[in-house]
Order: sequence, then C-alpha cells, then structure tokens
Amino acid sequence: MLNKPVLVESLIVFIIVLFVHAVVWDRYSWCTVALAVQAFYVQFKWDRLLQLGGAVFQFRTAANSGLLPASMVIPLLGIVMKERCKSAGIVYFERFGIVVASTGMLVALFLSVIAVGVTKPVPTNTCILTGVAGSIIIYTMKHSLTVSEVIEVLEVLLIFVYLSMILLYLLPRCFTPGEALLVLGGISFVLNQLIKRSLNVIEGRGDPIDFFLLVAVVGVVLLGLFFAVLFIFMDSGTWISSMFFHMMTAVLGLGVIMPWLYRLIQRNPLFWLLQFLFQTQTRVYLLVYWTFLAASACGVVFYQNAKRSSESKKHQASTITRKYFHFIVVATYVPGLIYDRQLLYVAAVLCLAVFIFLEYIRYFRIKPFGQTLRHLLSLFLDERDSGPLILTHIYLLLGMSLPVWLFPRSCAPKGTLSGAGALVPYSGVLAVGVGDTIASVFGSTMGEIKWPGTKKTFEGTMTAIFAQIIAVALILIFDSSVNLNSSYAWILASVSLVSLLEAYTTQIDNLLLPLYLQIMFMA
Repeated sequence: MLNKPVLVESLIVFIIVLFVHAVVWDRYSWCTVALAVQAFYVQFKWDRLLQLGGAVFQFRTAANSGLLPASMVIPLLGIVMKERCKSAGIVYFERFGIVVASTGMLVALFLSVIAVGVTKPVPTNTCILTGVAGSIIIYTMKHSLTVSEVIEVLEVLLIFVYLSMILLYLLPRCFTPGEALLVLGGISFVLNQLIKRSLNVIEGRGDPIDFFLLVAVVGVVLLGLFFAVLFIFMDSGTWISSMFFHMMTAVLGLGVIMPWLYRLIQRNPLFWLLQFLFQTQTRVYLLVYWTFLAASACGVVFYQNAKRSSESKKHQASTITRKYFHFIVVATYVPGLIYDRQLLYVAAVLCLAVFIFLEYIRYFRIKPFGQTLRHLLSLFLDERDSGPLILTHIYLLLGMSLPVWLFPRSCAPKGTLSGAGALVPYSGVLAVGVGDTIASVFGSTMGEIKWPGTKKTFEGTMTAIFAQIIAVALILIFDSSVNLNSSYAWILASVSLVSLLEAYTTQIDNLLLPLYLQIMFMA
C-alpha cells in the first residue's frame, strides 16, 4: 500500500492539475488527466521496486519514486505556455508550447512503461491504464502535431533514452525516478533545441542570451560525460590526470564550445559577453554587489568548516545554517529581477557552469583543489546527497533560475505577463527563497504540530504561506512592472498548494516547487 504522505502528495498534484485545466481546458487536458491517473498507479509500482531493490538502476533511497509530480511538470509548462502565447498572438511559440507538452507526456509515458515492464508479475490493471493513457496521448498528438513536430518529439525521446542509460549508470543513487525524469528530460530537450538551431542558423534571428544558455548547458554536460568515460581508464587523482583535465577543458572550451556559440550569435562570444556585462552603470553596480554576496557565501563555508575543526570532526551544518545560502540567493536575485533581468539571466547561466565545473573538480579529485572542495562541502551534506555527486546547491541555483530562463519573453511584449503571470520570474524567490526557507527555520525552531507521516510542521507551512504573501506585497511596492489585476485569490491558492506540496514531497523541493508555482502563476 502507498503510505499516507505519498497519497497526500498525489492529491495535491491532482488538485494543481485540475486547477490549471479549469482555466485552460482543451484537448490536451484529457491527455494530462489520463497521464496523471496512469502515473499515480505506476508510481506505486516504482515505489515497490525501489523498496525491494528490483529497479534496473540505483536510485536515491531516502525518497519515493516521485513519478506523479515529476510527470506533470513538463506537460503543464507546455500547456500554460501555449495558452499565454496564444493570447498574445505569437503562433511560433504557441506551437512550441504544444511540442513541449507533447514531449513531456511522451517521456513520462516511456518511463512508466519501463516501470511496468520490469515489474514481476506484470500488473494487469496498470498495463491497461498505461495503454489507455498512451492511446489518448498518441491520438491527440496525431491530430495536433505536424510531421516535423512529431520528429522533434521523437528526437527528444531518443536522446532521453540514451542519456538515461549513460548517466543513471555512471551516477548511482543521485536521483529518484521522478528527479531523473525532470533533469534528464530537460537536458534532452535543451540538447535537441541546440542541434535544431545550429542546423538552421539565420543571421539576426534569435536572442544571443538564449543561445548562451543552450550552449552552456550542453557544453558542461558533454564535458562531464567525456571525463567520466575517460577516468574509467585513468586515475583522476594524479597530477598528470589533473593537468590533462585542465588542458582538455581548455581545448574543448576554446575549440568546440566557443566556435559553436560563435556560429549561433554571429560574433565573438567573449567580446559579446564583456560588452553585455558592462553595458550600463546599473550592471556594473549589480556585478559588484553580487561579487560581495559571493564572497559572503564563501565566508560562511570557511567559517563553518573552521567551527567544525575546533569542535568536532563529526560536526554537520544545521538546517538553519544551510538556509543562510537561501537568504543570500534571495538577496542576489531580487535586485536582478527588479533592475536588469537579462543580466540576471546571463549571470545565472555563468554561475551554473561554474558550479557544475567545480563539482567535476570535486568529484574527480582534480588537483590542486579537488580534495579541498571535498572537505569543505562535506559539512553541508544531507540525506538527499546519497550519491557520488553533491547536487543540492546546484538544485538551489536551478530552482531560482528556471523561472527566469523559462519566462516566455516573446509572448510578453511589455516585458511582463498579465495578472498573476507578472510574478512568474519571482516563482523561485517565493517558493524556495522565502517559502521553503521560512518553513524550515520556523518549523525546526517553533513547530510542534507535525503533518501526519512527515517531519514537517503545520506552523512551518502556515508561516511560509504568510511570508510569501508579505513578499508578494513587497514585490508590488518595489517592482513597478508587476500588476496583478486583482488576481489575489489565485495567488493565495497557488502559494498555499505549493507550500502544502513542500510539506509532503520527498523529492528535491528546490527543483520541484518553483516549477509548480510558475505553472500556477502562468495558468
């Protein structure tokens, strides 16, 4: 039987799905509801496989499979994007939203079929549900997508299959099935988009910052795959291997990634980046301010490690200590969202690339900093870092940045969406920076009434909701571009549902919560 927290988590996801489709009901809504019902049943099979150790790959053990909440994210994002762009009359991005939704449904369905296929004995009822959901999705795609769009969806699925086999083998216990669906599905879609745009470059078409994101993500992923395969045959901890790592990074960066970016933006990437970063005085002030915050974050890391050395080698950073970084990230993102979102977009991409590169150095023990990074970051490990990679800080950055990166700028001619959609770029700040942080701090210090079956407290959740409402009020005061048009009840419902999801989910909340809040705001 499914335990109660999983049932409540599933119920919250179903409510969000119904809320969204109450606003944007169309033919894709039937597909999403069918996929949700099917994913709920398959999630039970995945959870049983994980408990019995019968899954093909090694997944993170301190959580359920998370298939239902993860399966809904990409389809819902595509559907709400389609509706927003349809309202703005932007046909290209309306079709793009349909492709995103169809891709998310097909990838989630594929993962469900795998779960059913490796379950012994074969679950008859779940097979029937999977077949019905698959038939509805394929029938709708047949009548909605052009031939080129169908090929694009199948390309993403093929990339997802290969990436899953490679990365889940190389990185055991780093993901749950749901987290793997979100992370690997997103990387697959980004890689396919980059290939598609590289083959169809039209001078002057496309925003350079979008190309910068695509090339940076694909570049660091390919870099990691290259060294992961290479260091199977070499000891990565030697000075020779470390010198080879740095040399090949420079070769791949300057010889592959830079020319690739040059082809897309039709100018020297380094000169473009320097010109972009220092284009206005406001950007210079923001960069100086962010540098100060980055130094402060490093100071926290060094101070906590010094404290560990003086007290006990077994000392671990408390939950409240880890939330210092959430406060620093909020202080980083809010000025960027108010004064220069494009700069924040590019700076977040650069920061992601640096984080992942530093994680490679730590994971492969690259000299001279690999062992030092291992020692410094081990203090901040929690139960979610059960695999060889430390991903929580990267998930925090992604949770704050994804609403900025996924904001449909082309469908918002005035730079902002109407109603609650105006808060979309702030989804990460509200869900993770404010809600999750306040819930954790107040829940761990003053919470007494626990939600059934969880360690989270009623007081923490209520305080998180209240804090996010106050944050929305402050955003209205300081950001003149935000105009909610009396959509306050919808905002309250959105914040409340996502806060309840935070209380019950065992998935990486830094990644999941901002995406669901963005979906609700865009609906």
